[in-house]
Amino acid sequence: MPNIKSAIKRTKTSEKRRLRNASQKSALRTAVKQADAAVAGTDVNVAKDALVLAQKKLDKAVTKGLIHKNAAARKKSRLAKKLNALSAQG
Repeated sequence: MPNIKSAIKRTKTSEKRRLRNASQKSALRTAVKQADAAVAGTDVNVAKDALVLAQKKLDKAVTKGLIHKNAAARKKSRLAKKLNALSAQG
C-alpha cells in the first residue's frame, strides 16, 4: 500500500476504473454473444435488433478506449456477414 497521498488516490481511482472497465467489457461480450446466437437462429428481425445493439456497444467501447477500433470493426463486419448470409438464405 502506498504512503504518499497522491499514490493512494491513484490506486483508488485506478481500481474504480478497472471495475468499471471490466463491467463494460463484460456487457460488450454478452451483447456480441447474444447477437451471434440470434444470427445462428432463424428469425431475421431478432437478429437485426441484436446486431444493432452489439454494434452500438462496440462503437461505445471504442470511444471509451476499451477495445481497439480495428477489433470493433472486425467484430461488426463478421456479425454483419453472418446476418447477410442468414438474410440471403431465407
